[in-house]
Amino acid sequence: MTDITVYAYADGPLGEMLLVGRLAPGGRTALRSLSLPGQKGGATVLEGWTHAPEAFAEAVGQLEEYFAGRRDRFEIPHAEAGTEFQRRVWRALEEIPYGATVSYGEIARRVGAAGAGVRAVGTAIGRNPLLVVRPCHRVIGADGSLRGYAAGLERKQRLLGLEGAPV
Repeated sequence: MTDITVYAYADGPLGEMLLVGRLAPGGRTALRSLSLPGQKGGATVLEGWTHAPEAFAEAVGQLEEYFAGRRDRFEIPHAEAGTEFQRRVWRALEEIPYGATVSYGEIARRVGAAGAGVRAVGTAIGRNPLLVVRPCHRVIGADGSLRGYAAGLERKQRLLGLEGAPV
């Protein structure tokens, strides 16, 4: 049996989210993408994908808890994606605590890419396919300003406000 790409939409305070996953043998869904309306580089439904809201019940439940302030960490299985460098950056994002922020330079330092590597880190963060779930919204400029967010700075500010992060 081959993997099947499934998708569903879920309402949220940032707009209708598009969840895309891989349904593996045994029925387990690994999240491949969570996109928001108008997101730069966001997923779009392709021919041959299967609409399967039931495949995302756990993910949607965790998102609802997060937006209601009852969850500060996600435990959603996700599919491996990206280059080795991107995966290192994305793992560093997952280690940023709820309600905290760090600079792009700090992420670069954590992944061994300080100095000129800050730009590469910013690019990797911008390619994060799991918005909200993998908290790239917690990365800010060294001066404390909001910088870059594929779904727009207004949404980044809303997420940080929801978490009570100092901005």
